[in-house]
Amino acid sequence: MKIFDWVLFIIFAANVLYLLFFAVAYRFGKKSNDIEASCFRRIAVLIPAYKEDAVIEECVNVCLNQDYPKDKYSVVVISDHMTEEMNQRLSQLPIKLCVAQYEQSTKAKALNLAMSEIEDHDIALVFDADNTVDADFFKRINDVFESSDTHILQAHRVAKNLNNDMAVLDAVSEEINNSIFRQGHANLGLSSALIGSGMAFDYQMFKKKMLSIHAVGGFDRNLELSFLKDGMHIKYLPDAYVYDEKVQSSQAFSNQRRRWLSAQIHYFFEFMKDFPHEVVTGNVDFCNKFLQQLAIPRIILLGFTGIYSILALILMPGFALKWWVIFLLFCLTLIMAIPEKMVNRRLFIALKELPMAFVLMFTNLFKLKNANKSFIHTAHGIK
Repeated sequence: MKIFDWVLFIIFAANVLYLLFFAVAYRFGKKSNDIEASCFRRIAVLIPAYKEDAVIEECVNVCLNQDYPKDKYSVVVISDHMTEEMNQRLSQLPIKLCVAQYEQSTKAKALNLAMSEIEDHDIALVFDADNTVDADFFKRINDVFESSDTHILQAHRVAKNLNNDMAVLDAVSEEINNSIFRQGHANLGLSSALIGSGMAFDYQMFKKKMLSIHAVGGFDRNLELSFLKDGMHIKYLPDAYVYDEKVQSSQAFSNQRRRWLSAQIHYFFEFMKDFPHEVVTGNVDFCNKFLQQLAIPRIILLGFTGIYSILALILMPGFALKWWVIFLLFCLTLIMAIPEKMVNRRLFIALKELPMAFVLMFTNLFKLKNANKSFIHTAHGIK
């Protein structure tokens, strides 16, 4: 029992200390872009839209109303299984509409279709159909690409809605990811994590890479690991906000997290063969990202260490102290990673959903079979 306890403790402590390290790094402060572009690059705005009738028009209209020369960007919507009525309405707008009816829909297929039907641009900008941005967003992206070492850029994705407790928890979780896996990493000179939307790429590089991406789930993980294996660096722009709809029900939360967890396991095994070579060549960014695929989901980490600490105190008092230390360190990590503006009464009310979130995430561990072989869609539309 003692050996089992120590093995468990080492596994969970390693996860907590890793997150704590980057939460501390996040507190070093954010690095804003202070370069102003000398020209307006041509931007291709790519918006895959699978059954997104409820939200796609808002996203398109925001893009069409950017404070950026109209002849310097193209908005491309890939309509997949949307209604004929919506396609008709979109076709009246000054955009490029690509209509698809894939039997097995994926974001990779949609993006490859879009780039095969438009002329080349300088920057590829990928949005989800529920995303909105501020009017100066394209300008901010263009400014960063003025630097010759910018090839991949992740913008700061934040919550568009805080309309119920689950949405608040999802919004906080997103900001913790931003703090640890984006700003914390960037402050130490490491690559930011990609999110899946609000991403900008050198167009030619992205178009070429996408031809080799066939992800069903975890498109962003596949893309990120592939680029890092090539030695590319991913920048993070904390001042360019992408407003993203947060999940509003326990079912949506469960489906989304099951998709993420399945992708995490899938890409661990897919890129495992590359890990030894990248260690030898000193590819720190790739090795760091690859090892993240072994990370225990935070909600499981929080729930398990909390429950185990209480049980150890009751049943095995001699084992309890080290567990309480690691549990409290993890709580400190989360507090450090949450932006001050989100630590408020609304958050404390939403915390009552944590037990349910833990149960849903725990049960997902037993529902992963074939989850990465089918497209799990998260429906959008603020209720």
